[in-house]
Amino acid sequence: MTPQDIALVRSSFAQLHRRKIETACLFYERLFTTAPSTRALFKTDIQGQAAKLMETLTVALAMLNDPGGLNVLLARLGERHRNYGVQPEHYEAVGSALLWTLETSLGADFTTQTRAAWTELYGQMAKTMLSAETPSRRSA
Repeated sequence: MTPQDIALVRSSFAQLHRRKIETACLFYERLFTTAPSTRALFKTDIQGQAAKLMETLTVALAMLNDPGGLNVLLARLGERHRNYGVQPEHYEAVGSALLWTLETSLGADFTTQTRAAWTELYGQMAKTMLSAETPSRRSA
């Protein structure tokens, strides 16, 4: 990601962070509507999960200038998600729900450039998480 992309992602997330639980709940509502099978993956209340999601995104965005550290974080996250039963096809549903949530929450501030930056970021995150979990999935 370019420094401009990183700045766009961070500044747009800062706007969401002010309404973090509301935004994350909107994300899960969209995810469960568009991919109902994902609902069964969540054993806890959604408000608690919403807080975890926003905390994880906060840490990941803080690490964008440390790709090595971010990759370690994402590899661990990918392994945990595999253990929860997340399937590769769920990543696409999550990405779509994330972009929809960003667009809905940010409105006019969700520019074409901001969408492109988030799309690239999520694509990289999902790829890293999936590649980290693939060897374990094969041996399972």
